[in-house]
Amino acid sequence: MLFITSLNSGSNGNCYYIGNQHEAVLIDVGISCREVEKRMTRLGLSMGKVKAIFISHEHSDHISGVTVLSKKHRLPVYITGKTCLHGGLRLDEELTRSFNGHEKVYIGNLCVTAFPKEHDAAEPHSFIVSEGDVTVGIFTDLGIPCENLIRYFKQCHAAFLEANYDEQMLANGRYPYFLKRRITGGKGHLSNSQALRLLLDHKPAFMSHLLLAHLSKDNNCPDLVRELFTQHAGNTHVVVASRYEETAVYTVSSGAAVNQAPQYLSPLAMQTSLF
Repeated sequence: MLFITSLNSGSNGNCYYIGNQHEAVLIDVGISCREVEKRMTRLGLSMGKVKAIFISHEHSDHISGVTVLSKKHRLPVYITGKTCLHGGLRLDEELTRSFNGHEKVYIGNLCVTAFPKEHDAAEPHSFIVSEGDVTVGIFTDLGIPCENLIRYFKQCHAAFLEANYDEQMLANGRYPYFLKRRITGGKGHLSNSQALRLLLDHKPAFMSHLLLAHLSKDNNCPDLVRELFTQHAGNTHVVVASRYEETAVYTVSSGAAVNQAPQYLSPLAMQTSLF
């Protein structure tokens, strides 16, 4: 059984928590140390259970809080050499760890596996986190639904999945042409339709939770995304992760779906966010 929450999701900062009863990891820390602590406290989650941080790539919305959080709580940071270099990070050498794609890293009873993805960064990776027969995927900042993504998505009982933009909203929006090309050019972000196609073609029957992540503030709408995916998700519980606050904590198991862990529910997370 794993507990998961998005502490923040969007171009203003990304941070995702996955843990069991005894230990947890954070995937990316793109919000401040103070905000991580505040949001976890509101959810009833202990920083003492966090044993490691894994960094997907060097963009500021994924790394801006990692140095302070790691130093304050003496947390090892798993990061590739190129990501650390291009991010200009000054991490404590004693707390810096490397990882390789498709190799398992054990944090207590948690098993974290990274895999390369298509994104405009030096050495970008996504992750799955497993314990026993339960697997959670953290899949954002994806230029295309590549074979690696499909392979690992099929294993997931729950997933944080990017649905960054609505194609019409982006095409008709205020972004300059070069930025629109960057977003849609194969090393940018997944559109709603790309993410939905991944769900329709490759969702395993046992997936209980889908947390839609990294929505664009200007080129997407949470209500649109929620409605679009809910009508196709079957028994999978669909959540839209906010760019302003934490979600509730969800319990993921290999048996019957348990949508929420009531002891961790945040009143803020139950409110509809405006993106």
